[in-house]
Amino acid sequence: MIEFKNVSKVYNNGTEALRNLSLSIAKGEFVFIVGSSGAGKSTFLKLIMREEVPNSGEIVVNGRKLSTVRKRDVPYLRRTMGIVFQDFRLIDKMTVYDNVAFAMHIVGASDREIRKRVPYVLGLVGLEKKMDNHPAELSGGEQQRVGLARALVNNPSMIIADEPTGNVDPAMSYEIVELLTEINRRGTTVLMVTHEHDLVKRFPRRVIEIQGGTVVGDTGSEVRDEF
Repeated sequence: MIEFKNVSKVYNNGTEALRNLSLSIAKGEFVFIVGSSGAGKSTFLKLIMREEVPNSGEIVVNGRKLSTVRKRDVPYLRRTMGIVFQDFRLIDKMTVYDNVAFAMHIVGASDREIRKRVPYVLGLVGLEKKMDNHPAELSGGEQQRVGLARALVNNPSMIIADEPTGNVDPAMSYEIVELLTEINRRGTTVLMVTHEHDLVKRFPRRVIEIQGGTVVGDTGSEVRDEF
């Protein structure tokens, strides 16, 4: 599903974000991406979403070489991905229902599809009774669950979660990862960037550690005893 072959990325200011990085992530995996600030984690995600392009190497996502994807086709590539952000990025003036429905409007879904799909997805994340609320009326954890519902609503093949627990309390952090785990059980690939060592230890998933722009640790299917 995702393959990096000797990928390097140097920004215009001379920052070497990734250095000859190679790894493969199979369809249906749940992978934690860890590493210190500036290690290259964000660049890794941006390359997958084609927000950035590498200076060298090859990236393959869902069987497509990203080097051959035309700029006008990038939005279609991103439709296969659900993105969950640390800062929620909800639209304050919209209700919970409309925030999630908006993601379906963008891809041209019919009103009938939206009326059927949005309540179902909000039910998956436990927010079916909050559909008419606005983001300001929700806790941080509830807002992140709206973000997760929005990422799920178009039935993506993978979820990319960039520090999704960074703005919620520890108890809600576990709930968010449990929700992602359940989504993964249903067949969706999950990539989650995190700084939270306790989450990595608690949930037995593959852990890829990036430092200095390259992979310095990869548990594969093994559970890491120490981190």
